[in-house]
Amino acid sequence: MTSQLWRSLDSILLNTAEGSDRFSDIDFSRFLNQSLTSLNEVIACLDLALDDKYINNQRHQQFLFDANNIYRQLKAFSAKVRHS
Repeated sequence: MTSQLWRSLDSILLNTAEGSDRFSDIDFSRFLNQSLTSLNEVIACLDLALDDKYINNQRHQQFLFDANNIYRQLKAFSAKVRHS
């Protein structure tokens, strides 16, 4: 699960970076959407980590707070790209 969590975290950054070099906003938007789906995967891993008692509820809540901030930023960026 740790390996999957790191791959998902890396995917958020890497998809955003790769999409930024695309020649159309539509392509870039697809990569930002992939970043969002990777973030959902991170959240699922965090839920599993809580269920399996690898992290406590306090850490889980902090990670979810951080994930929500990233989610809002990616959604706002994606909306801006689609409407430009």
